[in-house]
Amino acid sequence: MTIIQYDPASVRAASPLCVQGCRPKSASRRTTGTDEQGGDRDGSMSAEEAIPVPRQVVPDRPFAALRVADGLTGLSGILAALALLAMTAIVCWEVFSRTVLNAPTSWVTEIATYILVGMTFVALAPAQRAGSHIQVELILGFLKAERRAAVERVATWIGLFFVAFATWQMIAFNIQEYVNGTRDWGLLSTPQWIPELPVSVGYVIFAFAILADLFRADPQDSPLRRWAVPVLMAVLAAVLYGLGTYTVKIPGTRFDWGSVAIVVAFAAAVLAWSGARTALAVVAIVGVLCTAFWAARGMPLLPVSLLLVATVLFLLLLGVRVALALGLTGLLGLYFLLPQPQVSLLAERSWNSINSFTLTAVPMFVLMGGLLLKSGVTTQMFDALMRWFGRIPGGIAYSGAGAATIFAAVSGSSLATAATLGTVACPEMVRRGYSTRLTYGVVAAGATLGILIPPSIAMIIYGTTVGAPITVLFIAGIVPGLLLTLAFMAGVFVWSVLVPGAAPAGEPYSWGEKGRALLGTLPFLFVIGAVLGSLYAGVATPTEAGAVGALAAFVLCIQRGALSWAMLHEVALDTVRVTAFLLLIVVGASILSWVFDYLRLPRTMVEAVEAASLAPWMVMAMIGLIYIVLGMFIDPISMMLMTLPVTFPLVTAMGFDAVWFGIALVLMIEVGLITPPVGIVLFVLRGLSDGVPLKEIVYGVLPFVAIILAFVALIYMFPGIVSWLPDRMG
Repeated sequence: MTIIQYDPASVRAASPLCVQGCRPKSASRRTTGTDEQGGDRDGSMSAEEAIPVPRQVVPDRPFAALRVADGLTGLSGILAALALLAMTAIVCWEVFSRTVLNAPTSWVTEIATYILVGMTFVALAPAQRAGSHIQVELILGFLKAERRAAVERVATWIGLFFVAFATWQMIAFNIQEYVNGTRDWGLLSTPQWIPELPVSVGYVIFAFAILADLFRADPQDSPLRRWAVPVLMAVLAAVLYGLGTYTVKIPGTRFDWGSVAIVVAFAAAVLAWSGARTALAVVAIVGVLCTAFWAARGMPLLPVSLLLVATVLFLLLLGVRVALALGLTGLLGLYFLLPQPQVSLLAERSWNSINSFTLTAVPMFVLMGGLLLKSGVTTQMFDALMRWFGRIPGGIAYSGAGAATIFAAVSGSSLATAATLGTVACPEMVRRGYSTRLTYGVVAAGATLGILIPPSIAMIIYGTTVGAPITVLFIAGIVPGLLLTLAFMAGVFVWSVLVPGAAPAGEPYSWGEKGRALLGTLPFLFVIGAVLGSLYAGVATPTEAGAVGALAAFVLCIQRGALSWAMLHEVALDTVRVTAFLLLIVVGASILSWVFDYLRLPRTMVEAVEAASLAPWMVMAMIGLIYIVLGMFIDPISMMLMTLPVTFPLVTAMGFDAVWFGIALVLMIEVGLITPPVGIVLFVLRGLSDGVPLKEIVYGVLPFVAIILAFVALIYMFPGIVSWLPDRMG
């Protein structure tokens, strides 16, 4: 979920887990110095070929429907990027108008929220085209190229199955809102069909983008087969329109004609474009899942819960995108586990789950981080730290840990921090003779601070999900973040003592050079001061602080001459892609959590734990183990949203504070990010390294995993570490 620039192909080549995207772009294979088969002319293989990717043969004449889909996707990206900039601008205006003019607006909060929702769904197609939607590759990474491509085709079709239902229900919901004249309860009394329209349009273009990717993966030469799917989609749209906006039941069954039409058209589309074998696999998987959910009706809660969890894990391991796996599991629950199918909730959850002004902070903080990274100020910051600490043994490693703390405050993302330091710090440390294990171990550990040091995107989503105050979460993360940084530095010191030569002393710098290096950090401190100062001085809310930070980073780019229209468009487009896949996960998790709530799964879990009379530390230990294991192969936001409906009621019933658990949760997620065998940060660094074996990175990170686990135990025994600063600041 990072917006900085690094080569995702090299990461894919090293990792069984997709880091930035999973579908190789058609242009992702380097052509310089290679023959037309993709190999180097001297017979060597490029990094991208570590996991071979089947060539995508596109017909000589571009398919007209493909051109339309690509055109709509490109237009969607432009509109979403403009919407992001507009949203940031109006939130900045609200802060200025309220603080300077003493004239708060009555429209910014509502309009910014509508822009966020529309921007998110309109950006789904560009995110799909760029391969940004997160996919678990725990099993896919071990398959040969041909078999992997076949499995990914099946997974993509299954994901499209959910998108088809969500699109149908969202359009029907949109039409109903228009016919009924529904208006918002806010001050503007906005007709709801207007802000809901981009959601419907976004889903449609998202479906087109998925179909375009499927066609590229398996292009058809026969005009009949090429046009079969577009014609099927047109016929399906006409049938659904004719059925109306309300489901038409098939007498004597729990099914409706609209669902049957989608299933039939879907099966025919798979057969037309991907052949009988893929169609058989897709129909078999969907059929088995439907049968299992049908059979689970009326069963006790335990087997039903296990079925839901097993379905999510199966779909994830199959390679279905995380958001779509969550959504499809929720769809099956809505259809089969309730007394009557409630598929209309797909639309209601799509709209309401992200219709929150608080979530506008997510894209604005990501935009701020992207602008800062493009400005080059982050490199200056590391250079300054290196000049001050580089001479002492382990000094550059200390600088790396310190830089991780600072970069975390910029990006709010562990992957962004890992990719930045992997590019800036690791080569410099290796060049100066540092142990490879120490180099990559401390950088991987430091990268985990990205979701602990405020502003943290993970904390924003956690606070929004459970209702915890985000400002207090930010304040509560400061002391643990700084203490953990010091603990990492202590680990470096012990390592340098126990392993002589692992951390040699660096070259000396004069006081003049150190002073000039410090001056270079002032622009960075200006941006951080603008964010944290406006937040803690009460000038801006946590949400608005993201807009203030983005504006400050924008001004900094102008001052440094780094701003151009091309750069701004690139950063904005990357930001909306990141936002789209993040918030689509929120939508999928919201659908699934509704099913959990209906089945009373969280309440039943709490009652079971209370009946077992387990000690609080045992409950936390079990929860911690679950998060560490899940964190090995699921990204932090997905894992958080998947589990909070169950774990949060459990910990609050045990008497734990919501803010304390938020910090503890983030720390446990950090462990999963760097825990072998599949910690996602490890593979980011492996992909950016110059041939460093993965086992060297794993060995290097293990001592820091122990430090984080010890720190989790420390804040359990002394919860005041988390609550001290929030209590002092009131």
